[in-house]
Amino acid sequence: MVEVTPTGQAAPTAYPRNETLYISGAAWGPASTWNPFQPGMLANTTGTIGLLYEFLFFYDPLTDKFIPWLAEKGEWTDPTTYAVTLRKGLTWSDGQPLTAEDVKFTLELGKKYPALWFSPVWTNTGLTDVVVEDETHLTLTFKDPLYQEWENYLFNLPIVPKHLWENRSEEEITTGANENPVGSGAYLYLTHAEDRNVWVRNENWWGISIFGKPAPKYIVDIRTSSNNVALGMVVKGELDLSNNFLPGIATLAEKGYVKTFYEKAPYMLSANTAVLFLNTTKKPMDDAKFRRALAFAIDVPSIVNVAYANLVKAASPSGLLPTMSKYDDQEVIARLGYTFDTQKAKQMLADAGYRDVNGDGFVEAPDGSKIELQVTCPNGWTDWMAAIDIIASSAQAAGINIKAAYPDYGAWNTALQGGTFDMTLNNWAQMSNTPWTLYNLLFRHPIQEQMQSGNFGRYVNQQMFDLVDALARVPTTDEAGMKAAVSKIQELMLTEMPVIPLWYNGLWAQWTETTWTNWPNEKNPVSLPTTWSGYWQMGGLQTLINLKPVAQP
Repeated sequence: MVEVTPTGQAAPTAYPRNETLYISGAAWGPASTWNPFQPGMLANTTGTIGLLYEFLFFYDPLTDKFIPWLAEKGEWTDPTTYAVTLRKGLTWSDGQPLTAEDVKFTLELGKKYPALWFSPVWTNTGLTDVVVEDETHLTLTFKDPLYQEWENYLFNLPIVPKHLWENRSEEEITTGANENPVGSGAYLYLTHAEDRNVWVRNENWWGISIFGKPAPKYIVDIRTSSNNVALGMVVKGELDLSNNFLPGIATLAEKGYVKTFYEKAPYMLSANTAVLFLNTTKKPMDDAKFRRALAFAIDVPSIVNVAYANLVKAASPSGLLPTMSKYDDQEVIARLGYTFDTQKAKQMLADAGYRDVNGDGFVEAPDGSKIELQVTCPNGWTDWMAAIDIIASSAQAAGINIKAAYPDYGAWNTALQGGTFDMTLNNWAQMSNTPWTLYNLLFRHPIQEQMQSGNFGRYVNQQMFDLVDALARVPTTDEAGMKAAVSKIQELMLTEMPVIPLWYNGLWAQWTETTWTNWPNEKNPVSLPTTWSGYWQMGGLQTLINLKPVAQP
């Protein structure tokens, strides 16, 4: 039994160990909101979306398949009409029925309040009308629909109860804390404290008869003070699952102290792509020839082998994760891709007019001006700090004067969104159902004063913008059409090189089998062993359903 100091509504002060799953790795601060429309903050209350609030569909990135969830079926009945059929018998945790009116209400919040993150469902995807046919059927009408973007909303837009939200103010809906939340999902909010969030199983969850009952009755999500603390808790069995990056985990896995998805390197699934954004508004990053030479100068093998001790894999030059590798145009990558080659980088620089004029070991620009650049990441992100040290030193070996710098997170983020950096890392390109998600991030447009959601290097190329928009319009059922559209994007991307994909960050996951077993792994790849916000609906909940308690002596 582990003692917990509860806050909020009444809750037990201790939980039976054989009914409780202890997790860590998502929260970086105390819980502050249970509002499902504030995804940027929900890492601190992971589970608000996915455990408590649900979606029309879940998505399995390992099989690239949608899983009917609140919706029993969704289909394009013609090129501009999408029909949704909800399951019968859906309920909110307060006992009220969940119907088509709730789905319509949720969608129309995005039309009513542009501040909501999903408002582009109206302005971008072409949605023009939502009609409720009956309690379980809706018809959505689109004008020039962006199929790729719309289907991404199917497993990312949480549905909220109309009867509890319709009288809320704009401020309450967009930024309110939504305390004591009522959802439709497998778990209920129980309590929280400064260092934890506690969920309790919803014994009346509508999905039990369809998907099965999640094994843990309680989930205690711990916020640890450091990765070393998390590591110690895992080894001692105080944490069942850690989704932190834990240095040295390979050794512990090999000795049997912890389990990982793969028994050998890279141990972890690939979760997102670490990309080097180059500020194309600054010289010499405005020169495609310089950018391509830099790609060959970066020692990615050392990042993989030294900085990460083989816990990650080098990225495809396309930037697409392994789960999307079928969309890689191998001919384009073979012709225009890059690998670490210092001598080739030097030759490419020389051919482009970059030469060491003053003999200091670093090249000057073709006009003779000095080149002094910084590559940045937030201070304290130790794995990235090690990576940018390697980026800087290997670039210097090729004659490019780049130094690593580690501003605090606030300063780094201000420079990222304001476009004042030289080059910096970003890893928002995570698992998705479509390659459009990645390329929309890398080449987001139009360019604005604050770039908050991608294209941080402010790369301007109307041809690329048009190609990404063209991909968005390809129906997801047209795989050949998607591959053709992606090929054109990759051809231009690798010719221009405004961003440089470097490695795949791991889906950090290490667990013990002291209390719970039947975790997913390479031999049983049925779900994702992760608690990160946005991943419960991509396999995390299924992991909870599949877990089995270990028989206690």
